[in-house]
Amino acid sequence: MDYQVHALQNGIRILHKPTASNISHACIIVNAGSRDEANSKDGLAHFIEHLLFKKTERRNTNQILNRLELVGADLNAYTTKEYTCIHASFLKPHLERSLDLFEDIVFHSVFPEDEMVKEKDVILDEISSYHDQPDEAINDDFEDLLFDGHPLGRNILGTAQSVRSFSQKDIFDFIGENYSTDEIIIGICGDYDFKTLIRVSEKIFSKIPGNKTQRERIKVNSYKAKEFRFKKPINQSHCVIGNRSFAMHHEYKTGFLLLNNLLGGTGMSSRLNLEIREKHGIAYTIESNYSPMSDTGIFSIYFGTDPDKLPKALQLVERELKKLRDNKIGPLQLRQAKQKFIGQIALGEENRMGLLISMTKSLLDYGRVDSLEEVFNKINAVTAHQLQEIANQMFEPTLLSRLIFEPQEDS
Repeated sequence: MDYQVHALQNGIRILHKPTASNISHACIIVNAGSRDEANSKDGLAHFIEHLLFKKTERRNTNQILNRLELVGADLNAYTTKEYTCIHASFLKPHLERSLDLFEDIVFHSVFPEDEMVKEKDVILDEISSYHDQPDEAINDDFEDLLFDGHPLGRNILGTAQSVRSFSQKDIFDFIGENYSTDEIIIGICGDYDFKTLIRVSEKIFSKIPGNKTQRERIKVNSYKAKEFRFKKPINQSHCVIGNRSFAMHHEYKTGFLLLNNLLGGTGMSSRLNLEIREKHGIAYTIESNYSPMSDTGIFSIYFGTDPDKLPKALQLVERELKKLRDNKIGPLQLRQAKQKFIGQIALGEENRMGLLISMTKSLLDYGRVDSLEEVFNKINAVTAHQLQEIANQMFEPTLLSRLIFEPQEDS
């Protein structure tokens, strides 16, 4: 995985992944997300991401939106617990146009009051829409259960009350405290000479003054497994089971990514899908996820089923977890699990925007980007003993929390 990195004097880094395509991709990732919000300011990072597209010192909303769309390019953004990402895809000749827009919206947005009022209404609608989708709402509520009282438990969208309270001062305070230039990386994937790319990047971004803040994120609090059931105006029962998990720098991260993929990851051949959907036919969707973060992680299993089938589904899930705790995976199963996971990662390289964002985050988190060969070597080094050890740590019944949404009974 050949790539090049150039650091500007202000601390902003430029990552280049060369490709032979006439389609280019770029992203700018800021190491700031919802966990960095002050108390009672839930949703502020996401609110800022929305407002970046509204008005800058030299462009209005239409000029921002048309800057790339007029040349057939695509511009979008998202916010997570720890990052804010703006990304664009465009034809090769439009690199400077795209980077210039990135610089303008990230560093020169003015956040006018009238746009704030309109965008608050948009996000309030988004919050209402999210509450109408129990399969999404339950996962966010489960994270609140895992990190009760900690910023990581907050919904990225915020609450209606917090969103209504946001002021311009809140926005500028958050940016000043969290948009550190040495925690910002611009990733570019395209057919460019690196010297040319550096020249363009220096021209656009070097005038940004260095802002190297000394931020300390709140450490994760203590965890104790919990179980809650709530009645909702829904037809199906929805369930999430999970645990806090390994942080991104933990030695077991690769092993747990492999184990999670075997248990309930991508594809129809995961253990949970084969047992609960294919064999017993009691859930249309069942999946597991592992998301490592800087100082902790989240493991969860989600499924939806008819209310009368919920006890059986829970029993089957618990049985699959017990199998992984009690039995080492055999050599053939382990080899097949590795081949599947490696193949999925290799195919993921075809999604160049996804690859670029992944590389940029890796540089931000680890200071380097592993080659595919290094990634595959780490996967192949995982042993059956390690997987069983991980299973006994992560799937220990007394450590698993459970959240269930059940249909309200007819009155």
